This record gives sequence, C-alpha cells and structure tokens, in this order.
Amino acid sequence: MARVFNFSAGPAMVPEAVIQKARDEMLDWQGSGMSVMEMSHRGKEFMSIAEKAEADLRELMAIPANYKVLFLQGGASSQFAMVPMNLLRGKTGADYINTGAWSKKAIAEAKRYCEVNIAGEGDGSNVPAQNALQLSADAAYVHFTPNETIGGVEFPYLPETGDVPLVADMSSTILSRPMDVSKYGVIYAGAQKNIGPAGLTVVIVRDDLIGETIAGTPSMFSYQTHVDTDSMYNTPPTYGWYLAGLVFEWLKEKGGLAGMAAINERKAGKLYAAIDNSDFYANPVALDCRSLMNIPFTLANADLDATFLAEAKEIGLVTLKGHRSVGGMRASIYNAMPEEGVDALVSFMADFEKRNG
Repeated sequence: MARVFNFSAGPAMVPEAVIQKARDEMLDWQGSGMSVMEMSHRGKEFMSIAEKAEADLRELMAIPANYKVLFLQGGASSQFAMVPMNLLRGKTGADYINTGAWSKKAIAEAKRYCEVNIAGEGDGSNVPAQNALQLSADAAYVHFTPNETIGGVEFPYLPETGDVPLVADMSSTILSRPMDVSKYGVIYAGAQKNIGPAGLTVVIVRDDLIGETIAGTPSMFSYQTHVDTDSMYNTPPTYGWYLAGLVFEWLKEKGGLAGMAAINERKAGKLYAAIDNSDFYANPVALDCRSLMNIPFTLANADLDATFLAEAKEIGLVTLKGHRSVGGMRASIYNAMPEEGVDALVSFMADFEKRNG
C-alpha cells in the first residue's frame, strides 16, 4: 500500500527516511544484537544515542551553554504544571497570554498553583499586539503559545518581557525555523508534531531557573531532578528519544533550520495562495497572524465538507478534518510533510472547486 500524505495535527508525519532507517535498525542497532527499544537506558549503546541526540539538537537550535536540555515524559500538558512548580520561585503570580485552546489549558492548570494575570487575549483570529499587553511588574514569568495548533494562529513577534522569563509552548512550531533561544527562560514541546513520535517531551530551560520548586512538588516534576540525572531519573521514553535523534540528523541533512524555514515558507505560501485566490475557500485568521504549520480553511458550502474529505482520502490526502471546536478543514504541514503533499492538496482543491463551486 502506498503511503498517504497525512495532514494530522499530531501524531503527525515522520520523515520517510527516518522511518526507513529505524526499520533497518529495528532488530539490530549497529551490531549490538538488540533493538533500541530493548536497550538499557544506562547502557553505553543508548547513552551514545542520547548524547548525540542532545548534541544535534543543541547544534540545530544554537542552544547556549547556560541552558539545559531535558528529554521527558508526560507530554507538553505536564509542563502546564511543571512550569509554575519550578518558576514561581517565591512569587505568587504569573502572566499568561491567551490566544487559543492550548493557552487556555495552560492557564487553567497554572491557576492551581498561582494567581494568573491574563496579560493579553486574541479573538481566535489574531494575537494581542505588544503595546496591548498588560504585563505585571512582579510576575514570576510570562507564558505564551507561539502557535495555536487548533486555530492556526501564530505570533508574528516575540513578546518583550524585560527581565521576566519568557516561557513558550512550542509543540507545533519548534524546529520549523531558526530562533534565538537566549530570548527565552523555558521552551517546551511535545514531540508528536515536529520532533518524532508521541511520548517524548523536550524541555529547554535556563540554568538560573532550575533548583527551586514550590512546596509539595513531586520529584518527577522538578527540573533539578532531571538535570541531575541527565533525564534518566527513571526509565525515559528511549525509543522516542532515539527516533527524535534520527529526525535531528535528517534536519541537519536538509540544511538545518534555515533550510527547513525556506521549505516551510514555500509550502505554506502555496496553500495560502490556493485559499486566497478562491471564492470557494477561506482562511479565518488575520493575515499577519497566520500559522506556518497549521492552516485551517472552510468551504463556501459547509454541506460539501464530508464530500471533500471523502474524495481527498480516496487519493491519499488524509486527516484534513478541522478540530471539532473550529470545524471546516485543517492542513498541518509540519517539517515532515513533503512539498509534493502540499502540491497534491492544492491540485485537489482546485479540481474540487471546479466541480462543485
């Protein structure tokens, strides 16, 4: 059976070259006589895999030496709690910018541990401007979601927070383009969109934000615990870590994050052009806040949604249904989505409009 173009928001496509290499190494990793999933996480074989994955990620993102990189479990959702547990550091409140579904989840969890000031809100189609942010003078940190996966809303700027640490849930935008890690206090991301399979979470945290947690914090929820044990306080998601390492190698072969940014901008440009140059399709997001990774769109006649999805699936374009809270369609075009997949979708959209518009 031919592989499909999977536009899922996550778990999402993994580069085919990565899957092929993992297949070739499935039974015997580099002469070890074991699959990676069978290895001791403390054995020299897996330790070499883990160390190379971290080194490659540091190189790709130009992560400064005063930041720790953690490979954890629990998904990005666990970080909704771990961030306040580790970053309040004697303060009672934090600022959150609310731009969509994932911001709301982070806010709801943070309210269990501190006073939350909503420093700014979008209306579902945009983000608040920098000069509209109402930042607290004594906030422990400022949290934002650079890219809202469900709504397809993305920040066109990096919030300026002065000396207050900036925290970002980058689950759906990490590794899609170059970025300045030094502008952030904490970056976290679930793996299942741009890093690899579900089950792994990458956390990048500045040294000075490690080591002080609120009372009652479980050992597993302390960044210091994982720093002290090289992310191996307990058995980590070893196979996901290994596959993430293969993705990092693939990204380096693609020209790094600058190379991926060029490809991603071209892919998104083609799809947005197909939407904007048509009266049949529409994107609900403000032009300057459009996501590079998640592109929602609606049909002029919603009664045709089911037909659109069924016909798309017949030709190998799958998981295009929009989130239930938004409706319509959503094409997630992460790094692993080849340009041919976007071309195929654009071609199908034009043909569908011709026959139904």
